[in-house]
Amino acid sequence: MQIAEIRQLLLAHGAKPCHEERLMRAWAQGRPLDSGRKRRQAEDYLPLPLRTALPALEERLAGLVRLRSEHPGEDGSERLLVELADGQTVESVLLPRDGLCVSTQVGCAVGCLFCMTGRDGLLRQLGSAEIVAQVVLARKRRSVSRVVFMGMGEPAHNLDNVLEAIDLLGTAGGIGHKNLVFSTVGDRRVFERLPQQRVKPALALSLHTTNAELRARLLPKAPRIDPEELVELGEQYARTVGHPIQYQWTLLDGINDSEAEMDGIVRLLSGKYAMLNLIAYNTTEGEGFRRPAEGHAEEMVRQLHRQRILTKLRNSAGQDVDGGCGQLRARALTGDGTPVKLHRRHSAA
Repeated sequence: MQIAEIRQLLLAHGAKPCHEERLMRAWAQGRPLDSGRKRRQAEDYLPLPLRTALPALEERLAGLVRLRSEHPGEDGSERLLVELADGQTVESVLLPRDGLCVSTQVGCAVGCLFCMTGRDGLLRQLGSAEIVAQVVLARKRRSVSRVVFMGMGEPAHNLDNVLEAIDLLGTAGGIGHKNLVFSTVGDRRVFERLPQQRVKPALALSLHTTNAELRARLLPKAPRIDPEELVELGEQYARTVGHPIQYQWTLLDGINDSEAEMDGIVRLLSGKYAMLNLIAYNTTEGEGFRRPAEGHAEEMVRQLHRQRILTKLRNSAGQDVDGGCGQLRARALTGDGTPVKLHRRHSAA
């Protein structure tokens, strides 16, 4: 379902622009559609046909997503397996400090070797309303003031729907533009479209290596953009919108944690309006990869700091519940794709 369809339903029941805005704001912020005080101006009161239609509309919106299972982590995160109206499932992650990571596709076509999400390829796109509905579901559990489009899927491959969701969240949803983070492996359409939007999100680029050949092997179906060009495109966007680029780097032991890679990072990111997130690999996400020793990862951060590269060492949220992207969905399916019931906490891999 698309946000435009919701607006059309409201108009069909007699909503004027002021009524439409009020209802879309209530929904995006996770409040009942009839919430809010009525003012004295007549245009702030909902017309009778619209008030009559609200219960059915609210039920339809609630049916966009439902919580299938919840998996709290010791780090304060909470991974949510979310079921869509057609029975497909995606994952959302409640993050510490009022953050939320949402999915934009069922599956993914990029096929990153170290990520479970792409193993079955792309199954379908999420509609813009389904993307926002994940935020609505999360806001009914806790405060959400930051949304990261970094869950299942490649947002650039569902660009129109993701941008429509971002626009609603950055306006009626009340989320600051720099707190909406569009994560992508890199696609030239992103750099063309994002600067044109009313709501210009922050950008996170999946870099993972400074070696073009290695990046092509790790991200086999990503657009062929050399790391140097990707960083230059990111820098142009960062300077345009005033938000630093977040470069994502999944640390893989013996593959992209060498001195040569550290030199490459310094070469590419020195003087750039950027921050590098080193993310320790979740060892259950795939086969044939290991996470580096903690001491080695910490030394990498210190080395980059000495070279004045702003770097943070992060852990993938929910590692103690084996909840890397795609894992909850994978465990919710039998071998023939039939949904099965999940335990509420610490499900076995």
